[in-house]
Amino acid sequence: MDLAAVIVVETVYVIASLVLISAGLAIVFGMMKVINLAHGEFMMMGGYAAITAVNLGINIYVAILVIAPLVVGVIGLIVERLVIRHLYGRLVDTMLATWGLSLFFVGIVTMIFGNTTTGISTPIAGITVGNYQINGYNFFIIVVTILLVLAIYLVLKSTRLGLIARGTMQRSDMASALGYSPDRIYMATFFVGSAVSGLAGAVLAPLVGLGPSSGGAYIAKAFITVIAGGPSVIAGLISSGTVFGIVNQFFTFAMSPVIGEVALLVCAVILLRLLPQGITARFFKGKM
Repeated sequence: MDLAAVIVVETVYVIASLVLISAGLAIVFGMMKVINLAHGEFMMMGGYAAITAVNLGINIYVAILVIAPLVVGVIGLIVERLVIRHLYGRLVDTMLATWGLSLFFVGIVTMIFGNTTTGISTPIAGITVGNYQINGYNFFIIVVTILLVLAIYLVLKSTRLGLIARGTMQRSDMASALGYSPDRIYMATFFVGSAVSGLAGAVLAPLVGLGPSSGGAYIAKAFITVIAGGPSVIAGLISSGTVFGIVNQFFTFAMSPVIGEVALLVCAVILLRLLPQGITARFFKGKM
């Protein structure tokens, strides 16, 4: 029974982590059709923002939940104004530009912080379940992910801003005819997506050693989760994150963590082969 509880908690944690690291990319790609290859670096900068704030004496929760998202959101806003806004509708050009930005951010962070690994301690102690130990911080990640998904859903579903954003992404010409500026809506959407990426990087920072190249550890999982999820932002994240999380943990506990990672990638290849348009294009049509 104790082992079963540990497996359930660890599986939910992995699902939450996949959803968390993919949420910012899902907002930018799912709503704007912009492939941001610098997504991992946005997460990395969120981690560094949180660590720097904590080292300056700021409460760790304020650093993670407030400062990091704001810092990365502002960086994303600058990137959108200077680069991305000129490339809408040019998929390949956007990929090349954001890839170049990822290299630029890695270089800048290396110049500022050096090429060494840094980090902060988790603020929540471990929890003992029988003969097993569960990282208490995992529950914090699960709660943050649930609240983030609910917030995205409520904004998109229940607010005028969300309705305007969704309408603009579908028919920008119609939104413009109704008096709304697609340019400002794209700007706000990219800001939110960047802020969410920064939040994800900050939340995960206490669990990993952070370095300038840490973004590369997130980008592959984020992309396969978003692409496999399909056109629906929220339903896609939850469905693909759940499938990949269960597969990963099944093979992790049955064999080893390395096999779990391999199984996740193999599952992604099979899923995209069977459902090339993603899970929600087949099973959750019309869902948000």
